[in-house]
Amino acid sequence: MKDLAQAETLTREDVTALILASKKAALQTWEGIAEAIGMSPVWTHSACMGMNAFPRDKADALVALLDLPEAAADLLVESPTKIWEQTVPTDPCIYRLYEIVGVYGPTIKALIHEGFGDGIMSAIDFDMQVTRVPHEKGDRVKIEMSGKYLSYNAW
Repeated sequence: MKDLAQAETLTREDVTALILASKKAALQTWEGIAEAIGMSPVWTHSACMGMNAFPRDKADALVALLDLPEAAADLLVESPTKIWEQTVPTDPCIYRLYEIVGVYGPTIKALIHEGFGDGIMSAIDFDMQVTRVPHEKGDRVKIEMSGKYLSYNAW
């Protein structure tokens, strides 16, 4: 295995591996990292996993916080190619989100069309929060998503 600290040979995947190793070694949480760089935990994790490009100042802050090679910042600011490894993931947590979309996707689509018109919710102009909600039957996971409405054009 190559030495990931060799800056001239770093790949985006190497940077993700370095982030995860540094996070673990520093006993950091995604919330703590996000707070330190001034971003949300959801966005921070997604960007660290290669699904979003960091603004330069946030990349520099992450590199400093996690003591990553300076060259990592150059890779963190590059526009990513968003690729999923599996058609339907087998990880139970991720699979359940697919199940929700499979079961409720047509309902969400119908309600968006009924309430807004023929269009979609943007995943580009988008934000999300994941919070814990106490409940008598066991704590709940609350996922709030908010995306800009984009109508389809007719021409």
